Amino acid sequence: MKLIIVESPTKARTLTRFLGDKYQIEASMGHLRDLPSKKLGVDLEHNFEPEYVIDKKKQATVTKLKTAAKAATEIILATDPDREGEAIAWHLEYILKDTAKDFKRIVFHEITENAIATALKNPGKVDLKLVDSQQARRILDRLVGYKLSPLLWRKVRRGLSAGRVQSVAVRLIVEREQLIKAFVPQEYWEIKVELQKDKINFLVQLIKALKNKAESQTTVNDLEASEYQVKSIDQKTLSRHAYPPLITSTLQRLAGNRLGWSAKKTMAMAQHLYENGLITYHRTDSVNLAQEAIEMCRAYINSTYGKEYLPDQPNFYKSRSKNVQGAHEAIRTTKLTVSADELGKSEQRLYQLIWQRFVACQMKPALFKKTTLVIKAQGVKAYELKAEAEKMEFDGWMKVGDGFKQTEVNLPKMAAGDKLQLVKVLPEQKFTQPPPRYTEASLIKELEKKGIGRPSTYAPIISTIQDRYYVEKDEQKLKPTAIGETVTLFLIKHFDTIMDYDFTAKMEDDLDQIALGKLKSTELLKNFYLPFDTKLIEVTEKAERAKIATETTGDKCPDCKEGDIVIRLGRFGKFLSCSRFPECKYTARYKDVVPDVKCAQCGGEVVIKKTRRGKSFYGCGNYPNCKWASWKKPVNLQGDSS
Repeated sequence: MKLIIVESPTKARTLTRFLGDKYQIEASMGHLRDLPSKKLGVDLEHNFEPEYVIDKKKQATVTKLKTAAKAATEIILATDPDREGEAIAWHLEYILKDTAKDFKRIVFHEITENAIATALKNPGKVDLKLVDSQQARRILDRLVGYKLSPLLWRKVRRGLSAGRVQSVAVRLIVEREQLIKAFVPQEYWEIKVELQKDKINFLVQLIKALKNKAESQTTVNDLEASEYQVKSIDQKTLSRHAYPPLITSTLQRLAGNRLGWSAKKTMAMAQHLYENGLITYHRTDSVNLAQEAIEMCRAYINSTYGKEYLPDQPNFYKSRSKNVQGAHEAIRTTKLTVSADELGKSEQRLYQLIWQRFVACQMKPALFKKTTLVIKAQGVKAYELKAEAEKMEFDGWMKVGDGFKQTEVNLPKMAAGDKLQLVKVLPEQKFTQPPPRYTEASLIKELEKKGIGRPSTYAPIISTIQDRYYVEKDEQKLKPTAIGETVTLFLIKHFDTIMDYDFTAKMEDDLDQIALGKLKSTELLKNFYLPFDTKLIEVTEKAERAKIATETTGDKCPDCKEGDIVIRLGRFGKFLSCSRFPECKYTARYKDVVPDVKCAQCGGEVVIKKTRRGKSFYGCGNYPNCKWASWKKPVNLQGDSS
């Protein structure tokens, strides 16, 4: 009997469907060995040699795998096709080495019968370059976390922690918040004019924006006294090509924007789909598609939508990332028809997004006729106004949906020189807006743009900075907490290199070079750690303690009558405390009240609460007397249904 080892029971069950009783298939349940939790676990005197230990919770799994390995004629390591999976395979080989069996490593990017059969026919060995890269990342993160966190305890607040990439992600959010706070709105005016031709009304807009009300009113007076004539009308056909197939970052962004999901939930659902054999591997930065996948997709398009939707040649897309691994595929479905019984409700929603993007990427472009109209207004002064309209002529890839919304704007038939009738002038005062806070989707886009992190790290980065209360969500927008701002500004001041965007991106590039065998991990670690350790000593000795700003509620402490009630952050989130702590130890539960909204059932306050898993929802402040709750933010006042 040959033994195949994968990471998860779900993946094991899916492989069993294809391989039957020809193989014994066991799950390692992820990593079995890691750095120790209560000490550094890295030998700084001997080339940063890691000390790996077996997790006590995994001892039963190790025993089970050793028993199976001793009875097996061959051991096949079938962990995921990335650096983390390669490292798991390497650790398994080490743990089971006493069985003196022949180890083989197989790699596949989809869990289908053909893919597994092909992998079993072409086994290889564990790629030590990928293992070295994963190990270097793990050691880097341990050095930063283990060395920097105690410094934060002494200089900011006990219990804090720092992360090599997470801290840089928080910096993005903090700097965006600083821009928002410093933003000064600027007034401007837009003027639209409603015109009529052949009893059809349409709007045109003054090309120039105006600075203030006085300038706007002068222009309005001129326009009301002007005559209008078509100066030019231009028409051209536009092609809108389909988006590339999904990669990890675009999947997370799409699910965030379309479904309102966190990156963590998206990756969990994608993991289920992959392990059940329904999609290809979901941690990838490649937009490549296998030739057989392209042929399958083109055949489906031809039979379902017709030849008019099928390009003469397949559509190919170029990956934007310079570090893309060409052997990987984009995220796609493994088949194009699937029973609803195979999917849970959430899985079905994500599967639909992946299916639509996969099919659409091999279809013809959508075609639009775009009309650009320029109107001349002649009065005291001459003005130019403009309108644009688009009309779909062929839906192409939009036939499958993919969420693209096209609003058609129709204009009456016109020609240059035609006279137009004025209906009314519509001035509108506006103000420039500050840059928006990041959502999870837009933060992932920015991280990817700056080269910070890699596909498999985005979800844990965003989850970690929220779990540590450095960042919180406000209506799905990421906002730094007082602790997050204090820690970030402290790190920027004293560890500007580690917090530098380009430096962090360069570290990712160096890890890629290790994976390619072009750089030694010891060289990277030495170049990083020696100046880092020197800086740690300097900051420990000289830096002043940072003070975390507290938000006051405006109320006085009911115990001591002297201090103010302030909002603080603890291990379990926000709580109320006396500003005179530790002299006064008054504390109380914090209620995150939604302003100007009352409970639809009892008229009490509506507060933001969290589930045990940390997901926010809205509930009545009079709980348990009133048990009203909602996932959606209520907008109506007492007496209205929300």
